[in-house]
Amino acid sequence: MTIAVDVKNLRKTFKIRKKAGFWKTLLSPEYTDVEAVKGLSFTLQRGERVAFVGPNGAGKSTTIKMLSGILHPSAGEVSINGFTPWIDRTKMAYQIGTVFGQRSQLWYHLPAKDTFELLSYAYEMERDDFKKRMVTLVDAFDAGALIEKPVRQLSLGERMRCEIIASLLHKPSILFLDEPTVGLDVVSKGVIRDLVKQASEQDGTTVLLTSHDTGDMERVCDRVIVIDHGQLVTDQRVKDLRTGYIHEKVITLAMTEVEIDMALDGVRLVEKMPHHLKISVDTSIVSVEHILQLAMNKTSLEDITVEDPPTEDIIKAIYSGVQSSR
Repeated sequence: MTIAVDVKNLRKTFKIRKKAGFWKTLLSPEYTDVEAVKGLSFTLQRGERVAFVGPNGAGKSTTIKMLSGILHPSAGEVSINGFTPWIDRTKMAYQIGTVFGQRSQLWYHLPAKDTFELLSYAYEMERDDFKKRMVTLVDAFDAGALIEKPVRQLSLGERMRCEIIASLLHKPSILFLDEPTVGLDVVSKGVIRDLVKQASEQDGTTVLLTSHDTGDMERVCDRVIVIDHGQLVTDQRVKDLRTGYIHEKVITLAMTEVEIDMALDGVRLVEKMPHHLKISVDTSIVSVEHILQLAMNKTSLEDITVEDPPTEDIIKAIYSGVQSSR
């Protein structure tokens, strides 16, 4: 496969002014260096959809800004389809699309359609190609009525659909998404996730998505890169991440008895209602088979489900392990 994004030992250090008295700060300010990204290295193959995950301050947005050419790194190398972002920014702009959840590229008082027109000229698109591409994207995103309204009249979810159309208009081979579902309701999040995945599969677009929402990772991406304090923590397939970090199973029992006692080492109560019990089992202490056998000895079971814990819990466990080792 062809490498679309190649990052080697990427670093970014910011100079932060130290707090002091008013006159000292004004006349002789002192600065301290804060390293936001510390020797980060990874590659993305063409067509991959990769989640870029980390807590606040991990360096996710800083990295995305360096990859898109907005920031210059302090050290390291980046190749985006053969271009160096901060050197070949104009040429690279034709190769990438960007969506920043906290910042709009749409004109606030104009319909999104007008912004699309402006972008078609910025990207030097042929008129027929632009019209066909816009119709295809508007149909796919079910945004026919939305693009005629002033952006200020759109809901957040509707605006994000238009933002993603704008970023895909010139058919970029790489799409950087920085918190695209932030602030959205559950339904809008699901729509955005499905549309991004669908667009990537149809066009073979490489996607790098940063998010605090693990639902984005699970619904859109096949691989996850986890960073903390600007450093790589883990880089693996989403399904492998579950296998490698899961030491618990969540068991839900529907039973004939009103309640049963399952107090045992390695068992944690999650939810308890009449004829219903949900527990978390630490499989390093006690096996699922032993728990189920014990439950069947206590009551007649009407239904049993055994599930992995939410991905969010797995990510938290990864963070906790990194922080405790520091």
